Amino acid sequence: MNNVRIDVPKSAKRGEIIEIKTLVAHTMETGFRRTQLGKPIPRDIVTTFVCNYDGVEVFRAELYPSLSANPFIQFSTVATETGTLEFKWSGDNGFTASKTARIVVT
Repeated sequence: MNNVRIDVPKSAKRGEIIEIKTLVAHTMETGFRRTQLGKPIPRDIVTTFVCNYDGVEVFRAELYPSLSANPFIQFSTVATETGTLEFKWSGDNGFTASKTARIVVT
């Protein structure tokens, strides 16, 4: 999917703390602005981000209207075993995005 970027190490040593970076393309309209005619612009934001490591949730963020467009999220987790990291974003108006990455742990 073109609207998602992730940066995950391809490999790590067991017990190593790894840094993960994510970016999702989204306009993030707050719902507080108005058109030139004074009509409210409806809210349209990413509301939730979740990362699962082999089915176990390791990070969750609830997002709010004050976030900028194209939210960038950076976090750390511990490399425990070779497996798959699954990233999911959801938001207003049925917005969803997801991506996976594999990490090899030695």
